Amino acid sequence: MLKIDNINTYYGNIHALQDVSLEINEGEIITLIGANGAGKSTTLMSVSGVVPVRSGSIRFQGEEISGMDPDQVVTRGLVQVPEGRRIFPQLTVRENLDMGAFLRRDKAEIAKDLEYVYELFPRLADRRNQAGGTLSGGEQQMLAISRALMARPKLLLLDEPSLGLAPLLVQQIFEIITRINTEGGVSIFLVEQNAHMALKVAHRGYVLETGNVTLSDTAANLAADEDVKKAYLGL
Repeated sequence: MLKIDNINTYYGNIHALQDVSLEINEGEIITLIGANGAGKSTTLMSVSGVVPVRSGSIRFQGEEISGMDPDQVVTRGLVQVPEGRRIFPQLTVRENLDMGAFLRRDKAEIAKDLEYVYELFPRLADRRNQAGGTLSGGEQQMLAISRALMARPKLLLLDEPSLGLAPLLVQQIFEIITRINTEGGVSIFLVEQNAHMALKVAHRGYVLETGNVTLSDTAANLAADEDVKKAYLGL
């Protein structure tokens, strides 16, 4: 579904991603784990077109998308939930969700998707007329995920969805991520500092260290790997 082949991304003279390659098959949850500053968010932003790659290839469903603007990437069904949520704080919950469907014209299907996200996150239904900026951190994360779902993604890019959330909310968010994948049939590319939870829900994973992919395997094998345990699982 997504094939990243030897991409190199720079911030000025800083070589952030160095020949990074990975792939995601349809229906998979793939996680990318690594320390802060390893280049995880840069990988997602390179895929979504926010940060242009200098060389290498990114193909989505067989089509080359490197060099495309972010809005062109979104129209193809590849949607990112950014780190830090980045909702529209002055808009209501409902208006934020409408923004997620901005490029769509199928009103009947948009209405169905709206009901679907309200069913996933009943709190948002209760707060549909409340300004996004007045929501709690957990509710804002729910809104950010729901806004992305309103674009009806084929592949959902999730950047640190558990960041700053209480443990109970972290558990809830990861349960929803699994539901989106199994019930909704959405493939997921997950960047997550909480490696334990990420490997628990993912099918496969990659380890990124200072801009290089150093390890890839099934999530179960990565969770059992001694080096991964020491570096990322606190064991």
